[in-house]
Amino acid sequence: MSTEFENQRHLTSADRLVVNLDQALRTLFGRPLVTERSNPAETCRESELPESQRDHVARLMRINHTGEVCAQALYQGQALTARREEVRRSMERSAAEENDHLDWCEQRVEELGGRLSLLNPLWYAGSFTLGAAAGLAGDKWSLGFVAETEKQVEGHLDEHLAQVPESDCRTRAILEQMKEDEIRHGRTAKSHGGAELPAPVKAAMKFMSKVMTTSVYRL
Repeated sequence: MSTEFENQRHLTSADRLVVNLDQALRTLFGRPLVTERSNPAETCRESELPESQRDHVARLMRINHTGEVCAQALYQGQALTARREEVRRSMERSAAEENDHLDWCEQRVEELGGRLSLLNPLWYAGSFTLGAAAGLAGDKWSLGFVAETEKQVEGHLDEHLAQVPESDCRTRAILEQMKEDEIRHGRTAKSHGGAELPAPVKAAMKFMSKVMTTSVYRL
């Protein structure tokens, strides 16, 4: 993620490792560094939901929070190994906006009386490794991985929006803004030269996503 410190000097590989460690600690155990954007739920009033429905929505938002943990790790891993500076900057801006999502989801989970997933460190480590590997494979594959990830996330958000009551304006406002951002991030990745991933890779990504959503809903 881009910071004032990064803008003041050219970072070495060791510097970037330190920045990534700081980002990991903030993502998993602290408060993320957000952009200038406000929480889209701020304009909505809290709705009265039955306890069972409230719990279900909290679990859905926990899944979305973990998804954003994975997104942070993917973008950080890819930015660390990206070869073109404009690709790295694009990923860092997208990662900053994903930090907004991370913060909004965490706030909503807390408001609904839920808790964050116990599996977040595991998913962060795995996603960072995948992101770094994609970056090493070359920018076109790394960007293609981003585009496909955002496409699949868009589908998950549609599924969650279908399950969230119309009266729950706060949750819906967050999910709708997230969806808009994910579509833009995917288009940005394609515009920078992202390649279409092979079908087996897409299938593997969907399988891992299913494992994540199922386990995080419970844990």
